[in-house]
Amino acid sequence: MGRIIASVKIENAADVSKGLRCDALVDTGASHMVLPTAWKERLGSLESTRTIEMETATQETINGEVCGPVRIQIEGFPTIFSEVSFVEMKPDDGEYEPLIGYIVLEQSQAGVDVLGHRLVRIKHMDLKLVSVPLVPRARRQELQLRG
Repeated sequence: MGRIIASVKIENAADVSKGLRCDALVDTGASHMVLPTAWKERLGSLESTRTIEMETATQETINGEVCGPVRIQIEGFPTIFSEVSFVEMKPDDGEYEPLIGYIVLEQSQAGVDVLGHRLVRIKHMDLKLVSVPLVPRARRQELQLRG
């Protein structure tokens, strides 16, 4: 698969004057919007919700600091409210390579066109139901009394 780069605007949800715009690599193997720790101050004061272990493409395990809430807009797609993960990154030729993961892609209704090497708008969000037989309330109560 070729590289798909998208322009992304990320803002602090509580203070939209704090934000950034960047070009990010679409990475369906990543879960979160991943940014370099060096950019954290540009988003102002964010709540750090947790630290997570992340596995890189080279199978190295690193820690990511999950912070939010933030507004994320992939150019051409709806704005979403989500979180970002900050990780220690080394710039390649002076440039960081932020990642757009599958959670942000799904929330933004962005699908990956692998033949056209681009993002495309997904018309409908998924709604998958587990097939569970519906039991009327009276019957459930009767079964509970027996059991």
